[in-house]
Amino acid sequence: MSYRRPVTKVLGLVASSCGGLDTRFVTDLAAPAVERGWRLAITLTPTAARWLHETGKLADLQALTDLSVRSTSRLPGQPRPHPDPEVFLFAPASANSVAKLALGIADNQALTVLGDVLGSATIVVGYQVLDSRFAHPAWQGHLDTLKSAGVQCHRLQDTWTDALDLLP
Repeated sequence: MSYRRPVTKVLGLVASSCGGLDTRFVTDLAAPAVERGWRLAITLTPTAARWLHETGKLADLQALTDLSVRSTSRLPGQPRPHPDPEVFLFAPASANSVAKLALGIADNQALTVLGDVLGSATIVVGYQVLDSRFAHPAWQGHLDTLKSAGVQCHRLQDTWTDALDLLP
C-alpha cells in the first residue's frame, strides 16, 4: 500500500515537446508531483500531446489526475476544465516555447494558460535546450524578460525532479 500525502494545492503542470518528454515527463515530474501532494491540472502543447499519445504515455499521465489533460481550448459555453492554480511548472519547456512565452505569443492552449497568469501566479520554467542555444543573441533576453515578470527559470539536466524543489 502506498502512502500519499493529502492534496493541498493545484499545480498547473504545463509541457511542450522536447527530448525526454515521452520517457521522463510522467516518471520524473508528474508522478513525483502527485507524491508530494499536488493535484495536477495538466496542459500540453499540441505537439507534446501528440507525442505522449503516440507513445502510450498520455493514458499514464491521465491516471495521475482527476482533471482532464488538455491541449486544446474549450468551446464557448463549455465549463472550465481546471481550477485556477496559484503555482505553475512549465517543464519541459522548449526554446521555442520559452521565446513565445517571453514575447507574449499565445498560439496554443499551454502558452495561453501561462500568458494569462504571468506576473500574478508563481511560475517555474524548466527549460530543456541544447548548449548551442546559449549563443543565440535573443536567448538570454527571453530568460531575462521572464525573470523580470517573477518567473523562476531553471535548466533541466540530469534530474528533472529537482524542478519540483523550486515550487513553494
